[in-house]
Amino acid sequence: MSTPVAKPRRFMLRPPGPRPKASRRRLRRVAMLPALLTLGNLLCGFAAIHFAAKPVAPTGVFGWSTLTVAGSLIFVGMFFDAIDGLVARLVRSTSVFGANLDSLADVVTFGVAPAFMMLRLVSHYYGPDGATAIMGPEVDSVYARAAWAIAAVYICCTALRLARFNAEQSAQDSEEAHRSFRGLPSPGAAGTVASLIVLHQHLLATTTAPAKEILIARASAAVIPAITILVALAMVSRLRYAHVTNRYVRGRHDFARVVKIVLPLAVAVWFPQISLAIGFTIYALTGPFHALARRLRRETQAAPPPPA
Repeated sequence: MSTPVAKPRRFMLRPPGPRPKASRRRLRRVAMLPALLTLGNLLCGFAAIHFAAKPVAPTGVFGWSTLTVAGSLIFVGMFFDAIDGLVARLVRSTSVFGANLDSLADVVTFGVAPAFMMLRLVSHYYGPDGATAIMGPEVDSVYARAAWAIAAVYICCTALRLARFNAEQSAQDSEEAHRSFRGLPSPGAAGTVASLIVLHQHLLATTTAPAKEILIARASAAVIPAITILVALAMVSRLRYAHVTNRYVRGRHDFARVVKIVLPLAVAVWFPQISLAIGFTIYALTGPFHALARRLRRETQAAPPPPA
């Protein structure tokens, strides 16, 4: 009588059935990581407001001005905002709670903080004797009231933009819907305002001619509020903007595409203030540019052919 041969044991990642309690506790700890990253974004926005509320002066952070530190914190908040969703997908812990928490953090970091930076800039250069306080609607100045109103509109547009984004994301599940945005994303708007203010401070710090310094200071402080209202309106518009990460970074790309991505990043390391200002400004302009190009293309196609 032959002896039965034992079947080889099949190794499994885990036994069937409910997970052990220790494993469930470990998963709950991992699921907290995206929330902590989102809270890091929120804290960056709070810290940016803290520095922007101070009078414009050098700080103990690399000798940067208070506005430069505030702008840098907004960019750090963008980093947290970019990776919290990625980490949530990696650990499979995406949720409605995470999406709502992300929007609340974005209102502070990409809404309140840039608007406060703009008000501080205007108050410093157009306030009475370099105002130490933020000018508001109580000041007897049409320009100060207009700047305050622009900041208020910007914050409201940021909140509306994020609320619309959450509503649209819950109704759209196709991959194509995640390759573009309707309206300028709030990080793009905040990056445009913050990068221009940081560049403004950089140019002042590297300029020695008094006349040129006054020209840069006052001209930039006058132009930036106008740019702030334009990007605020772009956020609630129907203009289409590319999702940079999903369209150009995620997935497989050929060597030429990788070079096109790496080279601008290398240039940005050497000239960060100029590169950030140019990059965010160009991105903010892509929406109107593509809308105009599509309109001209439709008019060209609808035009009757020339007579023979």
